Amino acid sequence: MSLRILLMRFGIAAAGGALVALAATTPAAADDERGLAGPTKKTVKGQVTARSGLILRSAPNRGGAVIRVAPYGEIVSIFCRTTGQSIDGNRYWYLLTDGTWAWGSARYIDARKTPRWC
Repeated sequence: MSLRILLMRFGIAAAGGALVALAATTPAAADDERGLAGPTKKTVKGQVTARSGLILRSAPNRGGAVIRVAPYGEIVSIFCRTTGQSIDGNRYWYLLTDGTWAWGSARYIDARKTPRWC
């Protein structure tokens, strides 16, 4: 099995695991465990810094299918972070929740605070 396929499966599994974990907890229990104030605090805002736009993908690597391109300066909602393919020395990828679930390299997203792990 190729490394590309393994990385894509890892990305899909990580996203699925995050969704299952979210669905398995009640909002009150999740707030207590993480110290969050309410349901709006489950995502972190970030801004796209890639001048030519940021390609958002189906997996946390360059081999993932392109979902869409986020334009420079767009404010995005970050659900969680994981490690994936290194982009300019940065191995972190953010799972974004802006209409569709897609991965964006943290190298090109300026997060206002550090997102939780997926």
